[in-house]
Amino acid sequence: MEEIKTDVLVIGAGSGGLSFAAGATQMGADVTLLEGHKMGGDCLNFGCVPSKALIAAGKQAHAMRHGAQFGVTPVKPKVDYADAKRHVHDVIATIAPVDSQERFEGLGVRVIREYGRFVDADTVEAGPYRIKARRVVIATGSSPLVPPIDGLEDVPFETNETIFDLMEKPAHLIVVGGGPIGMEMAQAHVRLGSKVTVLEGQKAMGKDDPEMAEVVLKRLREEGIEIVEGAQVERVSGKAGAIKVHTSSGDFAGTHLLMAVGRKANIERLDLAKAGIAHDRAIQVGADLRTTNRRVYAIGDVAGGFQFTHVAGYHGATVIRPILFGLPAKARTDHIPWATYTDPELAQVGLTEAQAREAHGDKLEVLRFPYHENDRAIAEGKTEGLIKVMVVRGRPVGASIAGAQAGELIGLWALVLANKLKIGAVAAMVAPYPTLGEISKRVAGQYYVPRLFESDMVKRVVGFVQKYLP
Repeated sequence: MEEIKTDVLVIGAGSGGLSFAAGATQMGADVTLLEGHKMGGDCLNFGCVPSKALIAAGKQAHAMRHGAQFGVTPVKPKVDYADAKRHVHDVIATIAPVDSQERFEGLGVRVIREYGRFVDADTVEAGPYRIKARRVVIATGSSPLVPPIDGLEDVPFETNETIFDLMEKPAHLIVVGGGPIGMEMAQAHVRLGSKVTVLEGQKAMGKDDPEMAEVVLKRLREEGIEIVEGAQVERVSGKAGAIKVHTSSGDFAGTHLLMAVGRKANIERLDLAKAGIAHDRAIQVGADLRTTNRRVYAIGDVAGGFQFTHVAGYHGATVIRPILFGLPAKARTDHIPWATYTDPELAQVGLTEAQAREAHGDKLEVLRFPYHENDRAIAEGKTEGLIKVMVVRGRPVGASIAGAQAGELIGLWALVLANKLKIGAVAAMVAPYPTLGEISKRVAGQYYVPRLFESDMVKRVVGFVQKYLP
């Protein structure tokens, strides 16, 4: 077995691992990177990238059906589902070189295409290699959670790791799980011509602000998606092309089944106990992302908490500071944005309205502004939705957006929360006209309506000045 000594061993070449490895090696550290599966991890190969590419295909088909309001004759699109999937794979292939083994070796990273497992506190075995590292960063990500449902072992089903290789269009796709993955895939498929049923055991999009979620769910139902809430799956039966899902709300039949009920941390291969690393469903870390083994850090999905690609990248950048420079650093969560890329989109940063009311009570002010009062939204026929900003003593503590380009618009509010800016910073911004970005400025302006336009004191001052100022 070949012995390797390295400054930092990174286990996992997804967003977090690659972010750390690129930064660390360019700052002079000797970095070894292990990846037993695909470079780029879940996001590039099975998650963010392919899902958005398929969503884009669905949007094109949807636009062809809905041109009448713009004077464009609607047509029924001829959807080649296999070609839509080839578009997905072309997108992955275009982005892949940025995450490739060749690129990282060019940066100076030693890349080993093997899975790793701990043999002691600072040593990992990976294939024919035994690697001793001063510090270890675990960035193994997460995988689809497949619950132990009776009959599932005998029925073919898809997850986000397999559905992008499916080249035959489902006649009727049953989606189990009403969260972001399930809803994004449901809308993409109904727009590409499939019949779609979503089965959710509790509340669809239940982790989001209910008012915002309803904006999205209303549109999804209008597009023909059957969404059944409170439908706990009890059993599945059937065969390829004829699948039945038995739930507490009745039985549902379809041709294909997508399981989208959540994620589980990838810790099974690691032999964490041998390194003294505590874990339950994910690796236990402190605010500094350090595990119970002081030599080892865990970042991204495997550390629990928010399971987003951009969080993994943020974690990777955060642990650069303690590992390379011996300086303290802690990961925050209050400024982390996220988005669901349905149409309309839904985005959030910081506290929701309910969370803010619980935390701040009567000190909270909720500012609101609807899309239907934005000129650009009117021009483009995208008037569904609204923005809400939660403000305490003039400082935003959260923002929720449901509507067109919500994922883009939330970035401004992430900046505000990250830098603890006051609402006046956004109100003072001059946004180009006409843009959806004006929605943020207009909602910020709502903070001053009662203070300026509804204030008797202000009116008295204005009256005095107009009367006496020469």
